[in-house]
Amino acid sequence: MENFQIGQIIKSKAGRDKDRLFVIIDIKGEYVYLVDGNLRKLEKPKMKKIKHIQPTNNIVESIQEKIINDQKILNAEIRKTIQLFQTEN
Repeated sequence: MENFQIGQIIKSKAGRDKDRLFVIIDIKGEYVYLVDGNLRKLEKPKMKKIKHIQPTNNIVESIQEKIINDQKILNAEIRKTIQLFQTEN
């Protein structure tokens, strides 16, 4: 099984959101909670099985620190992070 981390950018492998990028905001057992700041906002994250996601090597440390320290994150931060990742790759 892959080693996933909070703040990691992942790609969905299955479902109607296939090939979309998300950021992991929580991990519980075999499920992860994902947001993209657009369709899936922080107020209502997507719950998805780990086997249905593909990891990237990109972990957003600023978002990871905010989640761990229980600080406020904006959906705009998530959107900008994903857009920046897409333009770099």
